[in-house]
Amino acid sequence: MQTFEEIGLRSEILQAVQELGFEKPTPIQEQAIPYLLTEETDLLAFAQTGTGKTAAFSLPLLESIDPDSKQIQALILCPTRELCLQIARDIQSFAKFMKIRTTAVYGGASIDKQIDALKRGVHIVVGTPGRSLDLIKRKKLKLEQIQWLVLDEADEMLNMGFKQELDAILATTPKEKQTLLFSATMPQELIRIAEQYMHQPKKISVGQRNSGAKNVSHEFYVVQPRDRYQALKRIADINPHIYGIVFCRTRRETKDIANKLIQDGYNADALHGDLSQAQRDHVMGRFRSRHLQILVATDVAARGLDVDEITHVINFNLPDDLEVYIHRSGRTGRAGKTGVSLLIIGGREAGKIKTIERKIGKKFDRKQIPTSQEICENRLLSLMDKVKEVNVNEEEIAPYLPHVYDKLESLSREELIKHFVSYEFNRFLEYYKNAPDLNAATRRDRDRGDRKERNGDRKDKKRGGNRIDFSRFFINLGSKDELNPKNLLSFIDSQPSLKNVEVGKIDIQKSFSFFEIDKRYEDQLLSAFSEVEYDGSSVVIERSKGGSSGGGGGNRRRGGGNRPFKGRRRN
Repeated sequence: MQTFEEIGLRSEILQAVQELGFEKPTPIQEQAIPYLLTEETDLLAFAQTGTGKTAAFSLPLLESIDPDSKQIQALILCPTRELCLQIARDIQSFAKFMKIRTTAVYGGASIDKQIDALKRGVHIVVGTPGRSLDLIKRKKLKLEQIQWLVLDEADEMLNMGFKQELDAILATTPKEKQTLLFSATMPQELIRIAEQYMHQPKKISVGQRNSGAKNVSHEFYVVQPRDRYQALKRIADINPHIYGIVFCRTRRETKDIANKLIQDGYNADALHGDLSQAQRDHVMGRFRSRHLQILVATDVAARGLDVDEITHVINFNLPDDLEVYIHRSGRTGRAGKTGVSLLIIGGREAGKIKTIERKIGKKFDRKQIPTSQEICENRLLSLMDKVKEVNVNEEEIAPYLPHVYDKLESLSREELIKHFVSYEFNRFLEYYKNAPDLNAATRRDRDRGDRKERNGDRKDKKRGGNRIDFSRFFINLGSKDELNPKNLLSFIDSQPSLKNVEVGKIDIQKSFSFFEIDKRYEDQLLSAFSEVEYDGSSVVIERSKGGSSGGGGGNRRRGGGNRPFKGRRRN
C-alpha cells in the first residue's frame, strides 16, 4: 500500500493530512487519488459510506486548484446539508496550509450570507441541489468556468427526488470539465445521468458492491411488535457503554422513541427533518462530542454524521429497502474498530434475513433479548468496574475520612458492600423485577411447535361436528375507513398468535363493525391489538354486549383479501 507521500501530494496537503492523523490511504483513496492527479477523464467510483470518499476526491482537487484565480473552479453536490457541511469542513481542514477558499451552500440557512461569501470569491463550492439551483437562478452561483464537478452520494440524491435539480444544474456547466461521480449503489437512473453527462468514465470499485463492512457483526432479535421499545431498552441496558444510532422509518416514530428514552432516563436525543438547522447542529454536536449515548434518527437526517467510534447501529424496524440496511451498518466498525449492527424484527420478517445475508455476504446471529437477571448482573459488574477505576485523590479526601469511618463503623465489610450496591442499584432491580421474556417465535418456530397441536385440533373439531363457540367483538372501523370482510380477515391473520383462528359472522357498518371469533382466543385478540393505529388513529376492539353465538361453520380464514389492511402498531 502506498503512503500519501508516495502518491505525490504537495507538502502543504501532506502537512494537513499528517496533522489530522491520517497515516495510509484507504482503498478508495489509493485508487482514486493517483488517477485524478494524472488523468483528466471522468471517474465513476463505487464505495460504501465511511470509506474515505471525501479525501479521495478533495485531495486531488486541492492539488490542482489555482489559488490565484477568483473563479469557482469546483462544484461538489451532495444530498443533505449535514453532509454538505461535513465535506466543506473536511476540505477546509485539508487546505489549512493553503490559500484556497471553500464555502457551503444549503437550505435552512441565510441565503444572503451565502451570496456574500460567493461575492467575496471562492474556489470550491459544496452545495445541496435545491439551494445550488436557487443560487444559479439568481445568477449568484456561476458555473460556466468550473473545471471539476463532483456528485457525492449520487444514489441518495436520486432517492431523495433531486433528479430534476441535478439535470438543471448539470445543464449549466461547461462540457469541458472532469466529472467525478461517487456512489454506493448504481440504480438505473444514475446510469442514465452517467451516460448523459459523463464521457467514457473510468470505473473503480472498492470492495463488493452492497457488501457489509468487515469489522461489523450482524445480529437480529425477534419480538412481538408491541415489545419493540422494551427490547430496545434491554439491548441498551445490557450494553452500558453503548454509543449508537437507532434508525427509525419516520420522523414521527423517531420523535416518539427518543422522547420515551429521555423520559425513561436514557442519555438520548432525536435527529429528524422537523428540527431547525440550529437544533440539528446542536444535537449532532452533542453526539459527536459523546455527550449523547444514543441518537435516534431517520436515514436522511443522519447523512453527513461522520463519527468513527459508533459501537452499535440499531434498526428499530426492518428497512423497506434492504440496501438501506447496508448503508446504516456501515456507520459502525470504522477506523479499524469493531461494531455491531442489529435488527429488531417481528417473527414474520425473519425470512428476509437470508436475503440480507446474501447481499452483505455475512451471516446474522440470532440473539435472545436479555433477561432481567442477565441485565442486572451485567450492570452491577459494570458499576463495580467503574468504582474500581475511580481516581482517588488521597490528599483532598483525607480530612473527611475520619468522619466517614465513624459513620460506617457499625457496618461490616459485607454489609457495607450490600448497602452501597443497594443505594446505587435498587431502582434498577425494582424495574426489572418479574420482567417478562420478550423473545418471540418466528413463523418457522411456530410451524414446527404447533403442527402437532393443530392436527389434534382438527381431529377434535371433526369429532365435535365442527361446532365452535364464538365471541362477538366491536371494532371502531367501518366502510368509511375502507374496511371490508376480506381485509378484516387479513388484519386478524397478520398476528402470529391468531394464525388459523376461526372467524364467524362479520357485520361492516359505516363507522364501526362487528365480527365473531373463536371464544378460546379472546385474550389473544385483545392483547394483539391493544396498541394498534390505523391512519394515525387508535384502533379499538372490545367485546360486544351482544354476547356470543353458538357454533356453526362461520368464515374459515383464507389469509386476507385483495386490499391489505393498513393498520400498524403504535411504537
